[in-house]
Amino acid sequence: MQRLIRLYKKYQDILAYLIFGGLTTLVNLVVFYVTVTLWGWNYQVGNVWAWFLSVLFAYVTNRVWVFHSHFTTIKALINEAVSFFLARGATLIMDMAIMWIGVSLLQQNEMLTKLVDQVVVVLANYFFSKWFVFKKNKATSADEQN
Repeated sequence: MQRLIRLYKKYQDILAYLIFGGLTTLVNLVVFYVTVTLWGWNYQVGNVWAWFLSVLFAYVTNRVWVFHSHFTTIKALINEAVSFFLARGATLIMDMAIMWIGVSLLQQNEMLTKLVDQVVVVLANYFFSKWFVFKKNKATSADEQN
């Protein structure tokens, strides 16, 4: 039992990211499906809406349950949120490029392309969030150790 607890603690952030990343992906896919398939919007317009709503969801869940971010000032919170959206903006460009290649160039199904696209985007988002947005600075790490 102790071994399971150690393994859980060691991979806690990754497990939480998989759960909330999966839910974020679900939000993205559902919004994309509704806007493109049901409402008939252009796939890139639907893609941007899906991105925006899923990034809002992802910011809250990543901040609270994945990376356990704790800031005490509004300025720090705003900086973190801006960093998060900028990092996700970088993967939006990847997302739109993959969709354009899959749908416009290769003439593939929009939903199938979106599913493949999300695998790449989720991985990129994890690394951007872990390394740039929610990274623990030395002051925070020192405070946690005391």
